Amino acid sequence: MVGPLAPYARRVAPYARRLKPVYPRRGRVGWRRWIPSWRQWVGAFLTSFGLLGTFLVTAYAMTDIPSNLNSYATQQDNVYFWSDGTPMARTGWVQRQAMPLRDIPPDVRWAVLAAENESFYSDPGISAKGITRALFRTLGEGDTEGGSTITQQYVKNVYLTQNQTVSRKFTEAMISLKLDNAMSKDQILEGYLNTSWFGRGTYGIQRAAQAYYGKDVGKLNASQAAMLASLLKGAGLYDPTLGKANHARAVERWSWILDRMVKIGKLSPQERAKYTEFPEPLKSNPLYDTGEQSDYLMELASQYAKKAAHLTDKQFDLGGYQIYTTFDRKREKALTDAVTKAREQARRNDAKVAANAHYGGSSVAADGRVLAVYGGPDHRKQGYNDSNATTVPAGTAFTPFVYAAGLEHGVHTSRGGPATPVTPESVYDGDDGVPVTTPEGPYWDRSGKKVAAHNDGGTSYGRITLREAMARSVNTPFMQLGMDAGLTTVRRTAEASGLLSSSIGPQVPALSLGNSTPSAIRMASGYATFAAGGTHTEPYSVRRITRNGAPVALTVPHARRAVGAQVAEEVTEALADSFRTAHPGAAAGRTGVSGRAGTTEKDTAAWYVGTADSVSTAIVVYRIDLARSLEPLPLDGLAGTSADSVPYTLWSAATGLG
Repeated sequence: MVGPLAPYARRVAPYARRLKPVYPRRGRVGWRRWIPSWRQWVGAFLTSFGLLGTFLVTAYAMTDIPSNLNSYATQQDNVYFWSDGTPMARTGWVQRQAMPLRDIPPDVRWAVLAAENESFYSDPGISAKGITRALFRTLGEGDTEGGSTITQQYVKNVYLTQNQTVSRKFTEAMISLKLDNAMSKDQILEGYLNTSWFGRGTYGIQRAAQAYYGKDVGKLNASQAAMLASLLKGAGLYDPTLGKANHARAVERWSWILDRMVKIGKLSPQERAKYTEFPEPLKSNPLYDTGEQSDYLMELASQYAKKAAHLTDKQFDLGGYQIYTTFDRKREKALTDAVTKAREQARRNDAKVAANAHYGGSSVAADGRVLAVYGGPDHRKQGYNDSNATTVPAGTAFTPFVYAAGLEHGVHTSRGGPATPVTPESVYDGDDGVPVTTPEGPYWDRSGKKVAAHNDGGTSYGRITLREAMARSVNTPFMQLGMDAGLTTVRRTAEASGLLSSSIGPQVPALSLGNSTPSAIRMASGYATFAAGGTHTEPYSVRRITRNGAPVALTVPHARRAVGAQVAEEVTEALADSFRTAHPGAAAGRTGVSGRAGTTEKDTAAWYVGTADSVSTAIVVYRIDLARSLEPLPLDGLAGTSADSVPYTLWSAATGLG
């Protein structure tokens, strides 16, 4: 080598030659001939250490604290629209109110630090041990959970994306180191507490305190603070109101956080001893509720939007979404006004009975669009959605599915024999108290008694066709038809038509007379299948979603064949006969209208389900004392009489026939 560096090169050359691997090594035998010397090992280590140090110093010097906050720090509301495109509601799902650290009690701060980063005030902004653990998890299991200090979490919240990648984790660490030198620990903690997600659509400790306990953060005690701190590990898993498993996890972590506060000297053992009872939060966020019917609509729409767009609760809570629903403003008003009027009348008639009254309603188009629902009187007082509840039996409103099963699949008069076709003119025994039979003889229940079918009022009708039995609401033929067609076939037909499998009752003869407990939405959806010529489309409440104007991909429900077109037409014709027979005045001059009342054996629910202008509407009236149980109570006249039915009155108002 020539030039100014030549003298230095000559000095280094002997040492370099020693480090240079020469294989096989002289003076060694066997496998040792191929193993590097200790000098080579030391040289490799020092070189790697130097390169790594150079890389980290360079990366630190080149990393700047971003000047732009990301979307996690600049949240927006979600906006809901009616089907005509006009605004329905602008929700406060994304709620945050920045609080100065001085206004956040020490117990609250230390509950969070005990849960997330007890060494916050002494660490350099990152945890080398935690980052190493997270990197190993990434390489070994494909995720980067764990290993984050408060500073790192704050950096992720306000500067970076939530993507779980090694590059994001490295950038997070570099910015955290710089931020720890640029800001005081109190400033970082204040920012973290005001930007963290606590579930229920809330960002920041102040809104979380209001959402879970209905009070400002300054009024929280250590026990409540520990519960809120547990949510930072994942509100979807630790919000105790979301289920039993969540509740158990929340209680365990709450207790652990309080114990940690004692261990690090931020809570005295005497005060810890006071907190033996878990501080149950409010059942729902009081910041959301307006008390209006739109709260129930938004609840349904948000649930569907997250499912159809594959959004997590946290993503949805970030806001900025425009949710275009299927809800028809005029139909919704007509249904709500009608139920409000019925409630007032019920209170005047019998205030005690009316106190436990529930009215569920839904209108579903033949193509699956949910056009209107009635969920309850006030979402602030009753979060329980009566339109989507699967609590009371469908009763005889279920019989069209039995009729469709028989028409579609025929009946079996002998065990294992071929199916015999059934038509609307097939004749059955319409007498009251007719024993239910199988190919082998009478059907016996577990108590050793013959099972018999009964008609409303104990009326007998003699031999009667299935179509006439549907028109005149005769029950006994359909219980026998269900046995002849097969209860498994009845179940499958009901599910194919839109009823949820979880709501189908036990497969005993009573299945055919409605021991299943479908919601009003699902009953309307099932009848809409007949109106759609036998094709079923899953009910949906959102037709389009955008985020800041950009379309969001949705999983769209598609129509599928449930029963044959001819069968659907025959069921619809029988239901039209039923409507004309029961309400000749309303049917005069009208076409395309069909419907059927539904009663239950123990008088715990009254239904009216029918179709008008290709829109199916289901109304159910029942009584339940939600403060005690979900066991239905006797109606005690709440639903009116068969000649003056409250469900039919509401149905006719909702469909424009009233």
